[in-house]
Amino acid sequence: MSTYLTHPLYTLGVLYLLLLVFRAVLSWFPSGGSSGLRSVTHWLFVLTEPAVAPFRKVIPPMGIFDISYMIAVLVVYLLTTYVLYLVKI
Repeated sequence: MSTYLTHPLYTLGVLYLLLLVFRAVLSWFPSGGSSGLRSVTHWLFVLTEPAVAPFRKVIPPMGIFDISYMIAVLVVYLLTTYVLYLVKI
């Protein structure tokens, strides 16, 4: 097994990518009222909005499609792999 798969930076990058994906998927479901999904959606928003907001300012949503999520996922992935490359694992 490769050593970068067990590196903490890689693990944090993958966990953040999963949070971004969960937020994108949960955006398809309504979370109004006293739904249990509302608190999950709120925390996903709080954790992922710093990564998505800068891209949303540059690339506004096109109708129901928000491309800023895809750009944020790509940038987080590239940053994770680049940092691991710099650490030279």
